[in-house]
Amino acid sequence: MKNSGYYSQFGGAFIPEILVQTFDELESAYLAARDDDSFWAEYLELMSTYSCRATPISRLDNLTKELGGATIYVKREDLNHTGAHKANNVMGQGLLTKRMGKKRVIAETGAGQHGVATATMAAKFGFDCTIYMGALDVERQRPNVFWMEQMGAEVVAVKEGSQTLKDAINEAFRDWVTNMDDTHYVLGTACGPHPFPEMVSWFQSIIGTEARAQMLETTGKLPSRVYACVGGGSNAMGIFSGFLDDKEVELVGVEAGGRGRGSGQHAARLAYDDATIGVAQGYKTFFLQNTDGQMQETHSVSAGLDYVGVSPILSHFHETGQVRFEAATDDAVVAAMQRTVRREGLIPALETSHAFAQAYLEAPNMSPDENILVNMSGRADKDIFTVADAVHDPKWKEFIISKADAYRQEMNNA
Repeated sequence: MKNSGYYSQFGGAFIPEILVQTFDELESAYLAARDDDSFWAEYLELMSTYSCRATPISRLDNLTKELGGATIYVKREDLNHTGAHKANNVMGQGLLTKRMGKKRVIAETGAGQHGVATATMAAKFGFDCTIYMGALDVERQRPNVFWMEQMGAEVVAVKEGSQTLKDAINEAFRDWVTNMDDTHYVLGTACGPHPFPEMVSWFQSIIGTEARAQMLETTGKLPSRVYACVGGGSNAMGIFSGFLDDKEVELVGVEAGGRGRGSGQHAARLAYDDATIGVAQGYKTFFLQNTDGQMQETHSVSAGLDYVGVSPILSHFHETGQVRFEAATDDAVVAAMQRTVRREGLIPALETSHAFAQAYLEAPNMSPDENILVNMSGRADKDIFTVADAVHDPKWKEFIISKADAYRQEMNNA
């Protein structure tokens, strides 16, 4: 266990001896990049020319009027290339991979957005690419799997455990142990062993830096509250980082409440009281685990928040009270997504819709003089199957059945 990478009692690097040299190499490359102004300049240039940064903020006029209370603004990370904040991290790690002279990248993914972003980065930089994804997530995120494979990535469906994100992470680490000489693991969130939580947060901090300046330029003041969904924690760390020194700004992280408190079918590590402190997957944080330390199954309508742990940095902020954590149920999330689509023409991902749900709940009780900011971490193209099923859309079901019948007829005629 290393002594670095702790946030009070959380974090660390609980890794097998065989990986110590690889982590030392990664930490050295990361620290050298942080000290090199030309690296950040190269990163900013790449993000501006390849991923549409700076992403704008949008004011939700219709919902602000409908709900009353605070004026609602949205940071548009859905406008990044590949449709989510994930591009910020993978492009930064791609530049680090080049610095380290490695030719292959691997990644884990839940919602598939990190997988698509990693496959995109690998295609641009010419890396071989393998993506690990829980078999359950492969089924509910098939559009993203399609695009990963089209970009040349090998997608491995993990059929162990709950067949979701935690199992994909385990498989990615097994791969890395075997292929560490030529392979970099592009961890997708602010979790895992040091230096990943700090490094991923650094690349994602571009969100908060932009958002703070944009709110001041647009409104002349800072927002009263900033909302972000919380799975592993990368988009939350990204936007929160811009406001950590502003005591007048309340930071609100929204976890997956699933089927509700006490149901045993959720992924709320910090908002509910079901999680306990433990060590797994190379770091110490709050995990949903039983009394024997065995990881419990989680549930969320959103694949990207369906994770058993949470960033050690956010666990630290939970203990210090620097971030307030809430949870939104599946039903509230689907309703918030539909409301945003109908009223504003924005299509937030199911992950992002957790943040919208909490913001819509709280905005009416705030003053009209106040502003709130929601991080729209991604868009819902990837969620079309899950959303259509959740809202019981008859035309969608008719379309799926007709396509299935046509495919069966084609196979019978072959």
